[in-house]
Amino acid sequence: MSSLFPSVKLSAPVKKYLVITANYWAFTLTDGALRMLVLLYFYQLGYSPLALASLFILYEVFGVITNLVGGWLGARIGLNKTMFIGLVVQVFALSMLAVPSEYLSIAYVMFAQALSGIAKDLNKMSAKSSIKLLVTGLDSEQGQSKLFKWVALLTGSKNTLKGVGFFLGGLLLALFGFQNSLLLMAVTLATVALSTYPLLRGDIGKTRYKAKFSQLFSNNAPLNYLSAARLCLFAGRDVWFVIALPVYLVSQLQWHHQGVGTFLASWIIFYGVIQANAPKILTLLSGKRERNSYQQTGFWSVLLALVTLLLSVAIYLFPYSNSILISGLFIFAAAFAINSSLHSYLILSLARDEGVSMDVGFYYMANAMGRLLGTVLSGVIFQQFGLTACMFIAFIFMLLASYFVRKVA
Repeated sequence: MSSLFPSVKLSAPVKKYLVITANYWAFTLTDGALRMLVLLYFYQLGYSPLALASLFILYEVFGVITNLVGGWLGARIGLNKTMFIGLVVQVFALSMLAVPSEYLSIAYVMFAQALSGIAKDLNKMSAKSSIKLLVTGLDSEQGQSKLFKWVALLTGSKNTLKGVGFFLGGLLLALFGFQNSLLLMAVTLATVALSTYPLLRGDIGKTRYKAKFSQLFSNNAPLNYLSAARLCLFAGRDVWFVIALPVYLVSQLQWHHQGVGTFLASWIIFYGVIQANAPKILTLLSGKRERNSYQQTGFWSVLLALVTLLLSVAIYLFPYSNSILISGLFIFAAAFAINSSLHSYLILSLARDEGVSMDVGFYYMANAMGRLLGTVLSGVIFQQFGLTACMFIAFIFMLLASYFVRKVA
């Protein structure tokens, strides 16, 4: 019988990669669902766009801090432990919000979101840093290609599941209500945490020396330029995506909440699929022409800025056209996904083997700063000037990202 169904033997790095990916997937589902639950539930309660943005400010602020400190912590205690801590903190944050609505003041929700921000970036930093340590032979072209594929798959699948989480959040809100949905997610994530932790033995990413806190800040010029580009890239996305777009769809285009959740989920899923397949897409588009990763990133950053500019003009000229808005946003998603995938590969390629979590933590600190800036501007600019203004600010950020990327090589 065993000959008919032979067991698949996986190498130790592949096994760890699969466990890390499964862990990351589970966390991402709850993170996406929580974002949509909070956004839709508090919009129903009458919160303004600026008030909605304020609910996520500490989430992003503590994401900045966590990426910086988390990289140092991962180097000292191991990335498998920081990943587990992230899961536990997220369970606590979900449980905090599952209280009767009369206790959900803005300050209380902001604090719970701060914990969720800590959890998210601990988990993400741990997962992405671990990948470099699991790929062997990075000095060879084959090793670099494998690293790009593994990073693209991890990041793309994560974003696809985040989109599913957006849809899940809207669905759970409709079926079970706010509090019950949060409790369900907390129990599920706690089960994942307890079942995956024993599978990641050892001290992944723990340095042989005691990492110093002063080593958190990078003195590597290419890494710093890439971090600045990442900040602008995600500020340029979130300035219209986090608050402005969902509220615009409800208030101006009269979409129902379930429709908003479904669209945002579909957008993120599409973005994740493109991101996961970025290595294949780039190979297909380049054909026989050889371009290094820096040249490709420079080209795609300029293309993304152009797409953003054209989209802002289209929204200004046709403010109530569903078809133009939707098609334009999906074109943006494809260009943004390629950029993000190239960025995620380059940071791991540039990062040191010894102390990789500190380099990756510094880089994703810039990522979190971009999200923070974009989130605040999304509420402020949309409330004052509308979605077109948000898109134009996004174009400015994409131009800056293009400038910094060209300084990396």
